[in-house]
Amino acid sequence: MIYIYHDYGGTHTTSLAAAFHLQLLKPSSLPLTSEEVLAVPFFNKLTKKDAGHLLFHGKDADGHKVFTIGKKSSKLIVPAIQDVTTMLFDHFQVDDQMILSNTSPTVPFVMSIGGGLSRGLGLDALGVPLLIKGAKKCSPLIYELVEHTKKQAHQTTEKVLTLQNQQFKI
Repeated sequence: MIYIYHDYGGTHTTSLAAAFHLQLLKPSSLPLTSEEVLAVPFFNKLTKKDAGHLLFHGKDADGHKVFTIGKKSSKLIVPAIQDVTTMLFDHFQVDDQMILSNTSPTVPFVMSIGGGLSRGLGLDALGVPLLIKGAKKCSPLIYELVEHTKKQAHQTTEKVLTLQNQQFKI
């Protein structure tokens, strides 16, 4: 099974989701400290040129690969991943699954502003504190989203499962 967490920038909520999925962050550590947030791999580290690229975060306890991707404003990336995956799985007769899980609904407004200031304008002194505040606010919801994603993945027989996760809207 392959998991891909996706959102606009691919560096904040997706990185937190991957960290929870890989148990780098645990629910017992909630609420997160500033240090824990900043220690998450890829958190606030990506640049514009990283958009549209799959980033490998590791393998989970069951050996499943976990990736993230930033889509920017493109609504075409997820359908393209779905179609290419289906084509390759069918062509090579791969008996596997891909789970695409949208973390965008969990993004609080303060995180959007912080990300724009830090990643968009390079104003880390203003943006990073807002990102940390946003991460602390949404991390319990992201943990729930990850648990939901894993549960749905194990309950489906679909080759490619896409979760929009609107029920996790902040």
